[in-house]
Amino acid sequence: MAPKINNYASIVSEYFSKKTWQKIKNFVQNKETPFLIMDLSVVKRNYNRLKRLLPYAQIFYAVKANPAVEIISLLADLGSSFDVASVPELDRVLEAGVSPDKISFGNTIKKEKDIAYAYRQGVTLFACDSREELKKIERAAPGSKVFFRLLTEGSGADWPLSKKFGCHPSMIYELVLMARDMNVEPFGISFHVGSQQRDIGQWDNAIAQCRYLFDSLKEDKIELKMINLGGGLPAQYRTHTQSLKKYAEEITRFLKEDFGDNMPKIFIEPGRSLVAEAGVVVSEVVLISKKSKADLFPWVYLDIGKFNGLIETLNEAIKYPIICEKPGFLTETILAGPTCDSMDILYENFKYRLPEDITIGDKVFILAAGAYTKSYSSVEFNGFPPLKMYILR
Repeated sequence: MAPKINNYASIVSEYFSKKTWQKIKNFVQNKETPFLIMDLSVVKRNYNRLKRLLPYAQIFYAVKANPAVEIISLLADLGSSFDVASVPELDRVLEAGVSPDKISFGNTIKKEKDIAYAYRQGVTLFACDSREELKKIERAAPGSKVFFRLLTEGSGADWPLSKKFGCHPSMIYELVLMARDMNVEPFGISFHVGSQQRDIGQWDNAIAQCRYLFDSLKEDKIELKMINLGGGLPAQYRTHTQSLKKYAEEITRFLKEDFGDNMPKIFIEPGRSLVAEAGVVVSEVVLISKKSKADLFPWVYLDIGKFNGLIETLNEAIKYPIICEKPGFLTETILAGPTCDSMDILYENFKYRLPEDITIGDKVFILAAGAYTKSYSSVEFNGFPPLKMYILR
């Protein structure tokens, strides 16, 4: 079968206008790779679209997806709330002028001194999934609102979550009863169906469990007030998902089926879906080689790999759209990173097609790379510096 013709222009058009792409290419000239470019106009578009599709939900941007000050400031201006996982993230959000009543400390694994610090700054909304964490919150942040994280399987997600977070519904029931007799407010239930979740029905399952807990606790005269739908809304990578509109319609239907006109407060914690498509990583080919004369597929080594920001290629989970702007035919390749670590192979089983005449020094563009790249890059593995980032306005 003849190799496919390179259609990089049509791929790019799914993410950027011609004007923006030309601006990106002009920006790339004479800059040392690798680096990430973030287009703030795409972040703004994605936030406004989500707000329009889920008008009843309070959006808490998951800062861990991309903690750039410019992104936080933009979303703050648009009215977003924020979910933080650590004190440095909290400080960054506060420095952007965000009111502490619009911040959730959503990590269920927190040092008591960090809870106390957040509380002193005015944060009073904390996540919990264990007795020990609940006791820490009462001691360090008395009177705060606590939401309890439900354990979910994450099946259907490209980047599923393990049993590290959340607890069984029966334990949530016990924790809420425990909280009722403590100096905290049992406020609601949260869950996370897995990152880049392709099965919309996973929200249905989790919301149904929330309904069960709400009803059971009401019999004990405890009325929870909130459901946090967590993250999981997808970005469009190489294999597309259903539209965000479809996700919003189905999630709304699940909520109405279970809660009718008595819907509690709804929080949602998007990260990937807001920032992924706003980013493009610019890389350079360092080496092209074969392991033997009989090898079918050339190895293409880039100057970015798992440890420089592409950790989500682990097990080839997230498949980014990857292009090289050379016309002509494409050939299947194996893609790898630059470090002296055998794990630093990006895609070996799934073969990316790159121009058959690709050469050392050619630029390679990794699209939809705005989420979990800059924030995941190592500090100094093999001496490589953290991934640089530039903001396109």
